[in-house]
Amino acid sequence: MKKTLFTIVLTIVFVMSFISGCGKKSDEVKELLGAGATFPYPLYSKMFDAYNQQKQIKVNYQSVGSGAGIQQLTSKTVDFGASDAFMSDDEMSKAGAPIAHIPTCLGAVSIVYNLEGNPALKLTPEVLSGIFLGEIKKWDDEKITKLNPDAKLPGKDINVVHRSDGSGTSFVFTDYLSKVSSDWKTKVGTGKSPNWPAGTGGKGNEGVGSQVQQIPGSIGYVELIYALQNKMVMASLQNKKGNFILPSLKTTNSAANVTLPDDTRISLTNSDADDGYPIVSFTWLLLYKEQNYNDRSENKAKEVVKLLWWVTHEGQQFNEALSYAILPQEAVKKVENILKAITYNGKKVLE
Repeated sequence: MKKTLFTIVLTIVFVMSFISGCGKKSDEVKELLGAGATFPYPLYSKMFDAYNQQKQIKVNYQSVGSGAGIQQLTSKTVDFGASDAFMSDDEMSKAGAPIAHIPTCLGAVSIVYNLEGNPALKLTPEVLSGIFLGEIKKWDDEKITKLNPDAKLPGKDINVVHRSDGSGTSFVFTDYLSKVSSDWKTKVGTGKSPNWPAGTGGKGNEGVGSQVQQIPGSIGYVELIYALQNKMVMASLQNKKGNFILPSLKTTNSAANVTLPDDTRISLTNSDADDGYPIVSFTWLLLYKEQNYNDRSENKAKEVVKLLWWVTHEGQQFNEALSYAILPQEAVKKVENILKAITYNGKKVLE
């Protein structure tokens, strides 16, 4: 009888241990989900592949645009969102809880065009805004030819191409135009999906870039990395100091030498830097500051924070090879403070 009882007890202990072990195993995180900005997609693809190889955690990132990334984060269907534009106060309030912004790199929005002979063009803020407002309609307009006396400019119509999807790239571009043109600010303003006064739309950098490349006389805006990869002709823009600057890794870096707010939500367009390109921005990964929501495990919260720490530290080694500027040291320090403040059920995730 005693032997039978002892056997039963051992069986119960074994079963409970097995169940407990299964429970622990189910908390193991093998995959993280993210969605958002198209601009950093080549960089994130490289980073997340390297992270998977090092940490055995797959990061499934969907390049669906900044607007969609913010929507998926606030609907809590992904572990982190991504945006080329920091969230507005209205978007932050709709999120239902505080959102942390983690900058990962710096990028530039380049002005690309398709003209016979690929002449090197200089554009001022006045001319650029006039083109996208639909007020400067011909390539041989006096305002363009005066800036480019050596270029052979045709008398054909200017075909403006813009993004058709909700885009952080559009936000950065229109943020710049709103700063340099009062007409643009009052008639159109800043936004991810503005009411474009002229031109046709294309989805993503690919949609805008392909239209510009296929249609002679076209002009549009794409991320610097896309322009470089596709060998597109880019315009030099006159910056705040009056210098004409081509977008590059160096001129992108130069634009970011500014004091950053603690939450890193800052516009870097129209920089004061002498040699800074004027259409530059951080791109951010976004996550909830309090990670205990929708039955998320504490392990999931830890893995998300560890991923973002890695991206902004070890992961920076991949930036420049892919034509993205690395984070300034001041930005890294801000990121560290933000990530150290992320909590799960009120307790800090990072020890």
